[in-house]
Amino acid sequence: MQNDKLIANSFDFSNVSFSLEEVPCSVQPLSFDESLCIGCGTCARVCQCDILFPSDKKGTHPIIAYPGECYYCGACVMACPRTGAISLNHPLRNRAKFVPIISQ
Repeated sequence: MQNDKLIANSFDFSNVSFSLEEVPCSVQPLSFDESLCIGCGTCARVCQCDILFPSDKKGTHPIIAYPGECYYCGACVMACPRTGAISLNHPLRNRAKFVPIISQ
């Protein structure tokens, strides 16, 4: 285990760069309210499917790179510090199975 830490620490990732584009897909699992989203990246950090990537532009919502891979778990919605900034849009075939939670 100790050797794994040494190997991971020996790499220099400061010169690594990549570009990212959204993959066209017929599903749109998430929508962002740009007036509420502060671009904090919390949703991207908690996404267990890794479909969200922080935007290059500070203060804007993340890029949904692979929308077809979304599990529709809602982790991003629950972790978001701004209520209503992210909406989870279940596919039509799943909407009958999910009942929205009514908060009182």
